[in-house]
Amino acid sequence: MKQLKVEWKHLETESKTCLRCSETGKNLEVFIDELKNKLKTKGIEVVFKEKRLPAAEISLSNLILINDRPLERWLPGAQASENECSSCCQLIGNEVYCRTVIYQGETYETIPEELIRQAINIALKKMERS
Repeated sequence: MKQLKVEWKHLETESKTCLRCSETGKNLEVFIDELKNKLKTKGIEVVFKEKRLPAAEISLSNLILINDRPLERWLPGAQASENECSSCCQLIGNEVYCRTVIYQGETYETIPEELIRQAINIALKKMERS
């Protein structure tokens, strides 16, 4: 059985995460649940892993890896960037810049389900060809 690996990394301090990571997590959870059922019938197992990061690894927060590649590397023309995250600033107690994704001229602080869906569909097409 083939595997589609999805890993989500996000800051967690004192059992709390920032608002943008929390929203990304909700978007990812909804889609992953749907995807597991759909792909199981096609002989593909979806392996989801959530990695909670300490403040020292904030630069990796809100990173989604699909088959070990960042989400933005699956989307043509997308790139990772960063901007100030007031929610993380409150959690950590100092100024923090968190990961964003820039795609088709739009900056995404929270990764929407549609971008997750697009990236995973591209990854699945590549899996089908190999």
